Amino acid sequence: MAHAAKVDVQIKRAYEAASPEDGTRILVDRLWPRGVRKDDAAIDQWMKDVAPSTELRHWFGHDPDRWEEFRHRYKSELAHNAELVNELRTIAKKGRLTLIYSAHDELHNQAVVLRDVLAH
Repeated sequence: MAHAAKVDVQIKRAYEAASPEDGTRILVDRLWPRGVRKDDAAIDQWMKDVAPSTELRHWFGHDPDRWEEFRHRYKSELAHNAELVNELRTIAKKGRLTLIYSAHDELHNQAVVLRDVLAH
C-alpha cells in the first residue's frame, strides 16, 4: 500500500510576526483578525469557507468544556468541505503550510483541528 506524502503543517496566531519559515500562510478564520493590518499579516490566501460555520463558532465560544464536541462538529463540517481540505493538503505536500488563526486559546481552536485533519 502506497504511503501518502507527508504534509508539513504548522499553526500560528495572526498576532505573531510572519517568518520565512512559515512557507504558505493561509488565514483559516471566517473574520479578519481584529487590529491586524492586511499589509502586516503577510497572508497568502484567506480561506473563510474552511473556517467553522458562524453557528458552530458562536456555540463553541472557545469554551474548553465544549472542545471535544466542537472537534467532532467541525470535522463533520470539514467532511462537507472536502474540496478545500484537499486544496490545503496539496499545498502542504509541496512545502510548509502555516494555518493562521486569531483565537487567544492556542490549544482549543479550529486551526488545531484542521492541522490534525490534514495530517491524517
